[in-house]
Amino acid sequence: MFAHLDRARYEPIAIRIEKDGRWALADRPPTTVSAAEVIEQARLEAARPSRSGREVHMTARPSEETILSIDRRSSRDDEGHAVVTGLKLDVIFPVLHGPYGEDGTIQGLLELANVPYVGAGVLASAVGMDKAVMKVLFAAADLPVGPYRVVMRHDWQTSRDAIVADLEKALRYPMFVKPANLGSSVGISKAKARPGLLDAMELAGSFDRKIVIEAAVPNAREIECAVLGNDAPQASVPGEVIPSREFYDYEAKYLDEGSKVIIPADLGPKTATEIQRLSILAFKAIDCAGMARVDFLLSPDKIFLNEVNTIPGFTTISMYSKLWAASDVDYPALLDRLVALALERHAEKQQLRTSVT
Repeated sequence: MFAHLDRARYEPIAIRIEKDGRWALADRPPTTVSAAEVIEQARLEAARPSRSGREVHMTARPSEETILSIDRRSSRDDEGHAVVTGLKLDVIFPVLHGPYGEDGTIQGLLELANVPYVGAGVLASAVGMDKAVMKVLFAAADLPVGPYRVVMRHDWQTSRDAIVADLEKALRYPMFVKPANLGSSVGISKAKARPGLLDAMELAGSFDRKIVIEAAVPNAREIECAVLGNDAPQASVPGEVIPSREFYDYEAKYLDEGSKVIIPADLGPKTATEIQRLSILAFKAIDCAGMARVDFLLSPDKIFLNEVNTIPGFTTISMYSKLWAASDVDYPALLDRLVALALERHAEKQQLRTSVT
């Protein structure tokens, strides 16, 4: 991403967020690497504590200093205190996944700071992370959602036999079992019989207090479509993912090299147009903004809406950017559009009244 920002227009500043929640200014901008290299680098870095980079804190109120940078390593004032400097940011581009990055929490902090940011707001980010609430909104918008159940971990621990009987009657095997609030297909299992269901429920419950169980779509194709815009969003050409494993789990996404992407997907014009229409409706159903990738399961005779990802993978080789490249929006132009959309949305919000006086 950094390599494709026009230096005549932007002065990019990388902020690193550690696993323990500390923010720091990166010593050097991130480089463009493969997904497997990203995973390996993250594994190595997680094994050793990092104290490099200047410590950063965001001011949780409107201010001329968006972030405060603290250098505890070298610079000291006359009294021996660490030197604190303020930095004004014009717009923030969250390139984050999972809890505390994609679920509305960091978006809430950015709202408190009153700083423009790329992508969905607090509500859409939270809903986009919560697969159970997302399905409720999809159904309310009359979008095609497959059969599913939501089980709370507490109920599972106290009424397991009754829940298993209900799932087997309502959904039948095979089923997909997922934590409601997580990303990158972490904690997802395909249960083909009761022993697998029991294991899958335990795994999903270790990641979240809310578990989503879905009926598997027979002979499903995995179709994805990218959406770009605010109040008048546009949809890209659809693409298809052919996973290297039985389904597109974490390993198939990031570690295996056998998964394939076909862009544009081999769909008839009518089906492709319908995918694009449903993508925009799903985007609007959760009140999304900026960008999203909308995922579908396509059976031989029906389209099922799976989920909306409010911060899709954003490298040059990620599905979102590839779909737009195939739709005649190259990567640098895509970055420009997203920054412009963030500034546009922020400017509109500044016109709203927040008090009766």
